[in-house]
Amino acid sequence: MNPVTISEASRQRVRETAHNRCGYCLSQQRYVMGQLEIEHIIPRARGGSDDESNLWIACSLCNRYKGSQVTGTDPLHGDAVVLFNPRMQVWSEHFRWSAEGADIHGITPTGRATVAALQLNNALAVEVRRNWILAGWHPPEG
Repeated sequence: MNPVTISEASRQRVRETAHNRCGYCLSQQRYVMGQLEIEHIIPRARGGSDDESNLWIACSLCNRYKGSQVTGTDPLHGDAVVLFNPRMQVWSEHFRWSAEGADIHGITPTGRATVAALQLNNALAVEVRRNWILAGWHPPEG
């Protein structure tokens, strides 16, 4: 991403629309050690634009794991499906938190494929979430 092509006003609107939390794992800006990144839902490498309608925010782990992926494999059925789009889809319709709140479960083919492709339950993320739970900061509401 060329930071010059996306205006500061556009970046701010995206952050506000996303409620300053990662569109995939829902990590809140105030709890992560680094700025949530502006990410392209359809990556530029796949023809995505810098238009606001193609931008969201993601934590560095989710953004890195997503890379240029736009599809993933539903581990339950083996089908290729489009990954979750945080701008167009509702998180709670595709995911739920585990009973203790540290793991993300995909409840649709899109959700399951996104959990797998973005490694939403990688060891570091789960450990951080467990500590957020102990601090009373997690899981997020809404």
